[in-house]
Amino acid sequence: MKLKSFPCCVALSLATWLSPAASQQSASPLIVVEDRGGSSALPYYEALAPQEDSRPPARGTSPPRGYSEADMLPVRTPGLTPGVVAQRNIQAPGLTPLFLIGDDDRSRRWLAQRLATLQQLRAVGLVVNVETAAAMQSLRALAPGLELAPVAADDLAQRLGLDHYPVLITTSGIEQ
Repeated sequence: MKLKSFPCCVALSLATWLSPAASQQSASPLIVVEDRGGSSALPYYEALAPQEDSRPPARGTSPPRGYSEADMLPVRTPGLTPGVVAQRNIQAPGLTPLFLIGDDDRSRRWLAQRLATLQQLRAVGLVVNVETAAAMQSLRALAPGLELAPVAADDLAQRLGLDHYPVLITTSGIEQ
């Protein structure tokens, strides 16, 4: 009698094991850290680094339009204001030299004074407070050969303990 029920038990076990619900349970569970809902940020990322995508667009959505730098403006970093920055040493091996400026007289003077050094270092400029595309173009005209990008830098400022700009950040220090 026991031998006759054996094939039924095996069949039932296999059916349970092969069912979709069981296969989902046996896979590593998906852990959602945080979900605030909202719309996808994919169009913004595609504008920054477009890549080929062979997937057709989802039904009912229009393809994302191209974004320009003007779409990212104005940029405001409330935690940073023009002012004096004390020089200090840091240890950041591998960091690309970068500098923080804004669209203000102090930053413009600093940029003119430090231009040769910034060009020699091939430093990247983060414009942390700027309102318009015309202001960005004006700053770029003062910094030939340097890359400038409008970037809100609250997190960076907090991590580096900065309250003011303009400032140069290298692998070994923070200086004005």
